[in-house]
Amino acid sequence: MACVDVLALPLQLLLRDHPEWREHPAAVIDRDTSQGVLSQVNEAARQRRILPGMRATTARALDHELRAGTVPDARVAAVREEIVAALRVFAPGVEPSTDEPGVFWLDASGLGLLHPSLERWARLVVDDLAGRRLRARIAVGFTRFGTYALARHGRVAVQVLRDPDEEMARARAVPLARLDLPPDARDALHKLGIERVDDLVRLPRTGVRRRFGDEVVRLVRLATGDLWTPLQPVPAREPVHAQQRLDHGERDLDRFLAVVGQQLPPLLRTLAARQHLLQTIELRLRFEKAAPRTERLQPAAPTLQSARVLELVRLRFEGTPLEDEVVELELELHGVAGNPAQAELFDTHVERDPAAGLRALARLRAELGDDAVRVARLTEGHLPEARFRWDRCTDLPVASPRAVRHPPLVRRILPRPVPLSSQRRHEPDGWMILGLEGGAVEEVIGPYVIEGAWWHREVHRELHYVRTAHRGWLWVYFDRRRRRWFQVGSVE
Repeated sequence: MACVDVLALPLQLLLRDHPEWREHPAAVIDRDTSQGVLSQVNEAARQRRILPGMRATTARALDHELRAGTVPDARVAAVREEIVAALRVFAPGVEPSTDEPGVFWLDASGLGLLHPSLERWARLVVDDLAGRRLRARIAVGFTRFGTYALARHGRVAVQVLRDPDEEMARARAVPLARLDLPPDARDALHKLGIERVDDLVRLPRTGVRRRFGDEVVRLVRLATGDLWTPLQPVPAREPVHAQQRLDHGERDLDRFLAVVGQQLPPLLRTLAARQHLLQTIELRLRFEKAAPRTERLQPAAPTLQSARVLELVRLRFEGTPLEDEVVELELELHGVAGNPAQAELFDTHVERDPAAGLRALARLRAELGDDAVRVARLTEGHLPEARFRWDRCTDLPVASPRAVRHPPLVRRILPRPVPLSSQRRHEPDGWMILGLEGGAVEEVIGPYVIEGAWWHREVHRELHYVRTAHRGWLWVYFDRRRRRWFQVGSVE
């Protein structure tokens, strides 16, 4: 058995929307009022003695820099569905916790035939979630509670236990503050000096029930193995599917959309009956002569509105027209848990709405392809052009502009360095690094030397900022190996 703990899932989603909060104490609250109760806090908040269960006013009295916000349950449920689908790639049985949104148990039995190293298998699970921008820890062991406790408390992302006794000993050493105890019970136990699981299980059980309640007794029974339950994986939800063979091949876009429009409403009603919303739609086309074609579209947000889905289908096929007569059409709708009534609320929102921006991006993706909308992410790199990468843009965090006294300089980096004029720097008539159109160089700052990659192909760059008469500040470097200047970007 393995337990995956996606660390404070709602808090991760909150910080994904507000990346500027990462350096501050931050918390998820149940409602956005001064009496709201904190449900999850980050490490910066814990260091300031701000703990789950506190009211927002109490927490802000401890540190007025606390940032707090709400995360809708529907959004957490949608991400949980995505995680379950992702984990099914690694294990046949996945059981999400009914109490904690970020906890999942996996059936790891028999995987030794496919994965000789359980450490490597566990690392693949964590890396896959990291690729989805979710931090997680995993513990592989023998019991539900043991793996859960170690996943919640482990200092490393992957733990694999080889012996049941070792697992039990380490699980009993886990601090109670790391487990999901009721705040009142947690504080009362702390005052009594009961800090770890082992301290708790040694207490008389009747007294624990009377003083701390049934939830603490349940934790004790789990820790001692009295409440053993087998893994209860959730069944995989089959996508909603329809297939239609056309009597006459169809290449006209309007008539083709009419066929899709006939199929969509009953499929969406099926999703609604499951209490699901459409997350992605896949269209598989078979042509009279051309090769089959598959298109996958994703609305800006889960929806049940066929008009929005049809609009995306239209945009996709206007951008890449049908290459032949369609003789067979398959539709496959993938849903995500959600309340159909809540989905309709977005239509009544008349103020500036971030969801409208997401819908615009979805239309761009539908018309121009999934790679049409991208966002730059910072990466670890040595050279300027290696310090970022372009990822697909799937969400639109809320902007949080702030006033600054001195506007920062913007450096625009070219995709690849561009060779410049071979004119020498110390010409008597001035240095024309961009030729006549750029004018003479009026100021030079540098060099800033970068060296590295000696193990592969050594790189030596002498970076300079040069100000030209007509093109402003350029970011250039001199490549000694090729004895030439290159432009890496510009400064605004």
